[in-house]
Amino acid sequence: MAIQVGDKIPNGTLKIATGDGIEDKTTDEIFGGKKVVLFAVPGAFTPLCSAQHLPGYVQNAEAIKAKGVDAIVCLAVNDAFVMGAWGKDQDSGDKVIMAADGSAAFTQALGLDFDASKFGMGVRAQRFAAVVNDGVVELLNVEEPMKFDVSNAETILAAL
Repeated sequence: MAIQVGDKIPNGTLKIATGDGIEDKTTDEIFGGKKVVLFAVPGAFTPLCSAQHLPGYVQNAEAIKAKGVDAIVCLAVNDAFVMGAWGKDQDSGDKVIMAADGSAAFTQALGLDFDASKFGMGVRAQRFAAVVNDGVVELLNVEEPMKFDVSNAETILAAL
């Protein structure tokens, strides 16, 4: 069952590429005591994700953070090296934390996974965006398959 508004983010560990290498970050470290916008994409370097989803958050990061958001996290079922390279390619800098869920364990714990095997991609994250306050989901917008209407940066910014 998918996570819902009012639920606590499940415990887990994500991998983040930094200038010093790959770091493990627990969900408590990422979400504890902070207001975080978490958005997920089916895959790094995929067309819609690279053309609109991540760039929207990079471009709107300052405005989102001005609304009291401490961090913006991009989640994908990719390895940390791919997420780091994608972040560099998209010039995400310190605007968006590029979080890797290589085994899809966290995505599955959220209940927001889907089987993209027919696209040659295996288990992936559904496209979604959430506002998480001190580990509790305050807003959750999950896209219908093949849509990009409710998880974009502009929609989340307007909801903050």
